[in-house]
Amino acid sequence: MYLFLAFLAVPVIEIALFIQVGGLIGLWPTLAIVVLTAMLGTWLVRTQGRVAMGQLQRAFSELDDPTEPLAHGAMILLAGALLLTPGFFTDAVGFALLMPPVRLAVFRYVRSRITVARFEMGSGMGTGRPPHRPGRDDVIDADYTEVKPEPRRPGQRPSGWVEGPDHH
Repeated sequence: MYLFLAFLAVPVIEIALFIQVGGLIGLWPTLAIVVLTAMLGTWLVRTQGRVAMGQLQRAFSELDDPTEPLAHGAMILLAGALLLTPGFFTDAVGFALLMPPVRLAVFRYVRSRITVARFEMGSGMGTGRPPHRPGRDDVIDADYTEVKPEPRRPGQRPSGWVEGPDHH
């Protein structure tokens, strides 16, 4: 129901704002503002996206919770879509989402409404094994099955792949 209302309300708001702003400053300045906000928005989304990508890579490399950088990246992506959509209302919301304090407030609000049941990170996800810890390259985490060789018959020599007990 909320999505339907948004798809109904946003175009109505945009049309009303276009009529009001166009009536005040004219057609060409209104169109120039729409084009300039799209260009400025594209540049801002690129720079903010690089920062968010760096934070996400840092979270992954340090095995930190990537939830917040992922959420910031998603909000920056949404801001980019809103800024490329012609309109004053969508531009205002898009520019607001490009401000880190606004994104942080939205993230905290959404996080307060969501309960995470389980979160795991690392190479042992879902296997019951502990995750790999950076800096412990001398430890190899592996599963193994011990295979007992079949007893040799008298006079039978080793296969050649391994030396027998009498060839040390």
